[in-house]
Amino acid sequence: MSNSEIVTAAMLAIGDELLSGRTKDKNVGHLAEVLTLAGIDLKEVRIVSDDEEAIVEALNALRSRYDYVFTSGGIGPTHDDITADSVSRAFGMPCVHDEKAMELLGAMYARRNMEFTEARQRMARMPKGATHIPNAVSTAPGFQVENVYVMAGVPQVFQAMLEVVIKTLPAGKRILSRAIACPFGEGDIGTPLGEVQKAHPETSIGSYPRYDEMKGFHVELVVRARDEAVLNAAAADVERMIASLKASRPVLEA
Repeated sequence: MSNSEIVTAAMLAIGDELLSGRTKDKNVGHLAEVLTLAGIDLKEVRIVSDDEEAIVEALNALRSRYDYVFTSGGIGPTHDDITADSVSRAFGMPCVHDEKAMELLGAMYARRNMEFTEARQRMARMPKGATHIPNAVSTAPGFQVENVYVMAGVPQVFQAMLEVVIKTLPAGKRILSRAIACPFGEGDIGTPLGEVQKAHPETSIGSYPRYDEMKGFHVELVVRARDEAVLNAAAADVERMIASLKASRPVLEA
């Protein structure tokens, strides 16, 4: 599969609370799982503070490099929620109170007999002309500008928005994978495994040390490819490598 046929993505997670450790991110893993199922390669994840310069710099770098960029955080009602302003600046667009978003939020707060305060109205701000990303959980929409999808940081809301977005994206060809158990330590397989990888450049071969009480130390080798024949050929060479090592030396557990 050529590089031109591979669909790529990046994530930009925004918030001081992520960098301070006060909030443990749950959105990266969820996004990675959803994109993998859609055949979209998540290539890069960045976490930046609530700083406009940092957000603009990171967003401009990512959106020019990847097919899609997904952001999380910073579109709430407080003073430090500056993602809408930052995205507007990155695209050179005015940040406005979107008319449709104002109507949605105004109606929601009216139903709840709550005042639609100036702070709450901040959640209707987005680049002028941006496309809404519906929010089935708490009404306040995310938004899309070109290849950038701006979503909430609250995991439940992020997931609901992503569920809507992913249905609109052309899927790439899914990556196939095969796990192969290996009884040798990484120090034993490093060189021959590297040779297998060189022989199969269209694959990605990962080595993952494991430990459990039943098996002790072992290594799981995972071969990934988009083409089944390519995957099968590389996996067969990995298995031959393991068989060759078994024939020439004792099995090591670490």
